[in-house]
Amino acid sequence: MATAAPAVSQPSILDQKLSNNKPAKWGVFAFSLVLVAGVIYIVSRLAIDLSPVHQASVFPYVLLGTALLIALGFEFVNGFHDTANAVATVIYTHSLEPHVAVVWSGLWNFIGVLTSSGAVAFSIVALLPIELILKVSQGSGFAMVFALLTAAVLWNLATWWRGLPVSSSHTMIGSVLGVGLANQFLNGRTGTSGVDWEQVIKVFKALIFSPLIGFVLAALLFFLFKLVARDPRLYKAPEGAEPPPFYIRALLILTCTGVSFAHGSNDGQKGMGLIMLILVGTVPTAYALNHTVDRGSVVQFAATSTAVVETLQHYADPAAVVQDPDRDLEEFVSSHKYQPSTVPALQQMVTAVRNEAVSYGSLGNVPQNLQANVRNQMYLISETMRLLPKAGLKMNDSETQTLAAYKGFLDKSTKYIPSWVKVAVALALGLGTMVGWKRIVITVGEKIGKTHLTYAQGASAELVAMVTILGADRFGLPVSTTHVLSSGVAGTMAANGSGLQRSTLMSIAAAWVFTLPAAAVLSGILFWVFTRFTANV
Repeated sequence: MATAAPAVSQPSILDQKLSNNKPAKWGVFAFSLVLVAGVIYIVSRLAIDLSPVHQASVFPYVLLGTALLIALGFEFVNGFHDTANAVATVIYTHSLEPHVAVVWSGLWNFIGVLTSSGAVAFSIVALLPIELILKVSQGSGFAMVFALLTAAVLWNLATWWRGLPVSSSHTMIGSVLGVGLANQFLNGRTGTSGVDWEQVIKVFKALIFSPLIGFVLAALLFFLFKLVARDPRLYKAPEGAEPPPFYIRALLILTCTGVSFAHGSNDGQKGMGLIMLILVGTVPTAYALNHTVDRGSVVQFAATSTAVVETLQHYADPAAVVQDPDRDLEEFVSSHKYQPSTVPALQQMVTAVRNEAVSYGSLGNVPQNLQANVRNQMYLISETMRLLPKAGLKMNDSETQTLAAYKGFLDKSTKYIPSWVKVAVALALGLGTMVGWKRIVITVGEKIGKTHLTYAQGASAELVAMVTILGADRFGLPVSTTHVLSSGVAGTMAANGSGLQRSTLMSIAAAWVFTLPAAAVLSGILFWVFTRFTANV
């Protein structure tokens, strides 16, 4: 096992390499071409979506533009804060010229975003207080979205400036908690004002365990490298500006591609759910419901709705009295406390939504003034069905499948992401990667271990990061590219006996510990401030 070397003191290898390096013109041209085409596509699709909308004031459009700008700003910052981790090893090992690497990474982030399922996006939304989600087109909803995004952007910028690889996922969840707690305090600590703590714990477990997985698996993979790959060049730090041997270079480019794709498919979704809340809140006529759900789907939906009502009849308390189905279901979703009226209220809501859908023929034909209300009803039904098994309601397999098919239609109708939103997020991530990658790359390559990053260490850390993130994406769990990769690098350094730079690790750990409370306090304060201005909206 190698003897720990003294801490790195010479000027950064990356600084030396970039001193006489200029961006590749073809790479800049290619990305500029993609950027222009993407902007044209976004504007054209947005114009088509908004064409049927008739607003008496320009105020909703001003809110829409401002909120979208902040949301895409978050993804831009996410790009140079988190995506830089994906290019760290190929740049540091000279496997790719830096500006080619960021263009390549941006391309695969783009593909990852476009092919993402949206599950992670809506797992973030599910953390928010239900009453704010249902009132997203009112003042408190606007305050929530603006506070969340502004707090996340400010904290990400602050940690990036210090060169700390801090998680945008961690930042976003802290901002969500801050808004939820502030909303709870401002509303007299009522049950419907807080956050879904069960969902928060589920997401937080993913954020806690993923770095540990990264550390252990990267260390084990590095040991495996040493057993099967005897080429001594694998275990040396880059020297000068020469690229590594061909097969090592190919491996590192492959892992960079995989991590970039995984980052896009997971991290790229984090702002999508909030962008959809923005769209629903400002122009519900266009985005509250998925207008691609046609008449044929509605006919099938009606038949499934009837089967669901019959299924629920087996579990309904005949003595229960339902005063207000909306209120009863909102209380259940917020508190997770099952009441005798819960199932009868759910039956009434399912019947009402079925009748509305059948009477209008398709979701696109729902009157403008009712779109937001129908969406809220569908959202409440879907969340109630998600929580019923956890409340102790036991159904057989056939009944469970019936409810799952019905819930799938509801989610398709309300939890969808237009293609132009994915394109906008992908472009913002790509732009961010091209602008601010250098600080994080130097931290990953030179400041985690007491020796510079070797080829085998970089490949081990990135392979583990790629697999971990794609696995989390499969289950709709938001994880941090930053934490998984930096902990993977630390794992390989520990496995190699290289030693770890305590000051850097302490800074990363401190940022990890303080990110959640700092983002929570910041977003909570901003939420309180913004509610003062949006109280009458």
